[in-house]
Amino acid sequence: MKKFYPVFLGVLIYIGCANNTNLDILTTDQNIANALKNEELLENWDIEENRNALLEAIRKCGDEGLFPEDYQYTELMKYEDAIILSPDQNEAYHKLLTIALIKYSSHLKNGKINPNEIYTDWEIKTKPIANDTIIEHILAKKQVDSLITESKPKHYIYNQLKKALVKLNSMPDEQFDTIKPKEKLYLGLKNSNTIAKIKKRLRFWGDLKPTDTLANKNFDENFKKGIINFQNRHGLEADGKIGIGTLKALNTSKETRKQQIIANLERWRWFPETLGENFLGVNLPDYKLQVVENNDTIKTYRVVVGRDKRKTPILSSKVDNIVFNPTWTVPPTIIKEDLIPDATKSRSYFYKTKIKIFNYKNEKIAPYSWKPEDALKYKYVQDPGYNNSLGLVKINFNNSHLVYMHDTNHRELFVNNYRALSSGCVRIEKPLPLAEYLLKDKLKKEYIKEEIVQKNKNKDSKPIYKKKLIEVPTYSLAEIDTIIQKKETKTVKVSQNFGVHFLYFTAWYDKDILQFRYDIYQYDSDLYLRLSNQFASNIVSSVRVENK
Repeated sequence: MKKFYPVFLGVLIYIGCANNTNLDILTTDQNIANALKNEELLENWDIEENRNALLEAIRKCGDEGLFPEDYQYTELMKYEDAIILSPDQNEAYHKLLTIALIKYSSHLKNGKINPNEIYTDWEIKTKPIANDTIIEHILAKKQVDSLITESKPKHYIYNQLKKALVKLNSMPDEQFDTIKPKEKLYLGLKNSNTIAKIKKRLRFWGDLKPTDTLANKNFDENFKKGIINFQNRHGLEADGKIGIGTLKALNTSKETRKQQIIANLERWRWFPETLGENFLGVNLPDYKLQVVENNDTIKTYRVVVGRDKRKTPILSSKVDNIVFNPTWTVPPTIIKEDLIPDATKSRSYFYKTKIKIFNYKNEKIAPYSWKPEDALKYKYVQDPGYNNSLGLVKINFNNSHLVYMHDTNHRELFVNNYRALSSGCVRIEKPLPLAEYLLKDKLKKEYIKEEIVQKNKNKDSKPIYKKKLIEVPTYSLAEIDTIIQKKETKTVKVSQNFGVHFLYFTAWYDKDILQFRYDIYQYDSDLYLRLSNQFASNIVSSVRVENK
């Protein structure tokens, strides 16, 4: 990459400052309209180096999961290959180059598709792109390649996904039949044609070594290890058994996986340029929460996320506070679907669930006075405690969807492999150690006894102590347990600067191993069709979440 000139440093400063202002960010079309009026900018396309840099970048844009014809590559090359251009043709060519440069750099920066236009439950902020004045200077300094490089995401996962795309493109074309077992598959099965088909597929993906001959059609231990490798790469229960989920993944073609990677590359272009050094990252399809400190993952927790009809939104925020012993206000949908039917059968429902009823004046209503026909007029609040629907702790952060992370009274769900089971919020398997970690900077002073070392001490001497003042965590697990035992709601402000990112990626490439996850909200195929200009439809968003 060429050296960054001072003028390009100005681009970086501009973009960095724009991220911290309330100025309106111009759309791609607005930037194009301004640039086409800038005569000096257009004239700078007479510089051959600028044209070559852009044309080469567009030719190779498939490496980013984008498509050259979105930037009229064929038309551009016709102009470039022409021996002579008339003044009008030259002007048309320069305008086409300008449009291509702004569109391509914008697509690298923010993605080709605007997620805010197709989803109502994604909180994605548009990142600013260089305006026509900056592009004019970039062209004057012949820094097209630097603009394009700067526009690309710097995320590690994004760059690894590009390597995965190269890997898939280098793999041979498949010629596999769909695997439809006509027999029960089990360890010890011999001479099975289905085993031979599966083995061929496992060898193709690298889960079995090429030396494992296809002539061996037995379900032996080596074959089982290959299945386990495959299951681990797909987030499936790694039991070596071939169930519905494993068969579905085995029957997924290379082309589908390639499209999945391209869709994931696009989503990474939507995400913030940096997730920060310290954050809680939840990858919804992987059902995992990762605690990242100083850019290193130090802890991973299993989570339950929103089911398909109550999708967890995609967002970026900052941890605000932690609530111990939270109460839970029953949301409208659960009032209609669960509370009314159960309470109608027996008013004891309110005692069993420890839910209190309040009227519009916030006055408590006795369960025996409750009537189903008036049910929607009331507010229902569950007492804090171990069996509260939010469990023992709730982690709050600002967002427009009123979602949060919390403990749960359905702790048995964390053993499930498929965990898209909540009403929108993210449930954490072990939230108390996470709460302790987020509050670790809160310290209190405490005296401890410290023995004084005595010179010439004999065996009959009694130890002498002095008091020493030290700092200890205010919210250790022992102290948190004391708070929990009191069953009183307590809110503690989090002063550490910890981000929260709810992300959605179903493919990644780690240590030369392809990883895929089940597309729980069926986003991938829809997004790929949009990227490849094969799709035209309205918003594909989810139903509003229900705070649980």
